[in-house]
Amino acid sequence: MNQLWCIAGMCGAGKSVVSDFFIRQGFQYLRFGQITMDELKKRQLPISEENERLIREELRAAYGMGAFALLNINKIECLLEKGNVVADGLYSFAEYKILKERLGDACKVIAVYAPPSLRYARLAERKQDPADKTGRNRPLTPEESKSRDYREIEKSDKGGPIAMADYTIVNTRDLHYLYSQLEAILHE
Repeated sequence: MNQLWCIAGMCGAGKSVVSDFFIRQGFQYLRFGQITMDELKKRQLPISEENERLIREELRAAYGMGAFALLNINKIECLLEKGNVVADGLYSFAEYKILKERLGDACKVIAVYAPPSLRYARLAERKQDPADKTGRNRPLTPEESKSRDYREIEKSDKGGPIAMADYTIVNTRDLHYLYSQLEAILHE
């Protein structure tokens, strides 16, 4: 049976780097937050922390805390028919429970951890490619990063998937160290 590997972690922990690793292993890719970016584009709003928050909060008000799992589940199931899937950015505990209930052991969660000081430095140093309209790797100031962390923990229940992850990797060193942890998980 094909598997869904969900990547959870705070902003700047390295979720996209981990997702890219799985893509290179032949996994199909889904970004939970793409729904937010698509809605911004539809409304012709610029990509910004404030606008993204507005959309996320509206979607959760309309669909509940499991909004992004509910809105992505059909796409996930279609992708799973074709092969393994990596899903970048599992947020809430409600989303975690929906996916685990629906997919059982076919859903695995990897939590990516890095301390706030390292994450904030990474986020501040990011260079956004002007051609990238997804907003996947945009920079944030340390103040924006801290504010986002607090909101995501307090308002989005983000700690649940991280605490309940099947695997936790520590992303505090170089890519070789990160990839060696991922290789060990894949070959377990």
